[in-house]
Amino acid sequence: MVIGFLSIEIYLPYSHSLKEKRKRLSGLKSLLTRKHNVAFSELEYQNKWQRTKIGVVTLNSQKRPVESLFNKIIDDIEKSVDGQIIDYKIHYL
Repeated sequence: MVIGFLSIEIYLPYSHSLKEKRKRLSGLKSLLTRKHNVAFSELEYQNKWQRTKIGVVTLNSQKRPVESLFNKIIDDIEKSVDGQIIDYKIHYL
């Protein structure tokens, strides 16, 4: 069994409050969990308005489907978030 963990750091230049940032992240969480059936959590920068680091976790019996899913998730984030991905890392257990 392969457990995949994707961490993504995102810059949100148009977020002007924590409330606005959380609203954007809530929409992103809904999109990703509904579309891809993954677990989602904010990992760092909870008190920063324009920056966040999120974690996405999934599992499968093979590595290739996990890698493919994470690439789709990165594309979805780039399309749906009004900001930019600063960095991302994929880890396998």
